Amino acid sequence: MKLSIELSPTEANRLQEEAARLGVRPDELAHAVVADLLCRPDEDFEAAAARVLRKNEDLYRRLR
Repeated sequence: MKLSIELSPTEANRLQEEAARLGVRPDELAHAVVADLLCRPDEDFEAAAARVLRKNEDLYRRLR
């Protein structure tokens, strides 16, 4: 999928500076940032999983 976004001049400059600092093209950096964001687990899921683990901690310990 191709995607086009509009950045403010400040955002565009910052993207170019960060890309140069990292030694990549701005479009590569933008792609990496989006890919990273999409790979992160959902915060609600993470919170629910943590609650379940805490709630059942004693049970899991006894099952070892």
